[in-house]
Amino acid sequence: MGVLAVPWRFARVLCRVLQGVWINATRLHRLDRPGRDAVVRRWATALLRDIGIEVRVTGTPQAGAVLFAANHVSWLDIPVLHASEPRTRFVSKAAIAHWPMVGTLARAANTLFIERERKRDAMRVVHEVAGALRADDAVAVFPEGTTGPGDGLLPFHANLLQAAIVTGTAVQPVVLRYSQPGQRFSAAARYCGNATLVGSVLRVIAARGMVAHVDFLPVEPAGETERRALAAALRSRMERGLADSAARG
Repeated sequence: MGVLAVPWRFARVLCRVLQGVWINATRLHRLDRPGRDAVVRRWATALLRDIGIEVRVTGTPQAGAVLFAANHVSWLDIPVLHASEPRTRFVSKAAIAHWPMVGTLARAANTLFIERERKRDAMRVVHEVAGALRADDAVAVFPEGTTGPGDGLLPFHANLLQAAIVTGTAVQPVVLRYSQPGQRFSAAARYCGNATLVGSVLRVIAARGMVAHVDFLPVEPAGETERRALAAALRSRMERGLADSAARG
């Protein structure tokens, strides 16, 4: 990528984020649900195009109420999932609500915020997620609780899966993988360790040929399942799904 390409692309991304803030302030609240979903999909798709990321989706997101359980690699996961299934609401750490611009966009997407440092807050969020599922929403959780390197899965936390169990809502595992030419697991996409948001954005923008692979796996019924058993079943299936995704290149 040329010397001027990275700052030019960064400027385009910043303008796209500002556009999202403007759309939220002026239009989003006046739209019905299908209209909001259409705007969210267009905006997320445009953002990823500005960044230089192609999205490839396999499988079909479950219609109606569903709890998506996805592995967590990067801040990219949210726009990638919004481009793939725009009605998705997320459970995210509370600190994001206070980030400049990003927090505004997260609140516009009806994100449910959790204070991970407070164990009791998980129960509050479980009730909120259950309410969203009863309202026929699609909610995404990241059972790892934090971002990982992308080439494997971290241990799963089962607490938020309780919302699907108490409402009898199906859980759909979603496998996310980022690749680049010669890298089945993109190093540039990783957002973990001591990485900063700005540094991560710059690495992603500078990367060539990045592809976001989104695999919607068959649903896992919740029903009377105990949440730890459900978490173990999901993790096992998602490990196999990640291996299958990597085998496709």
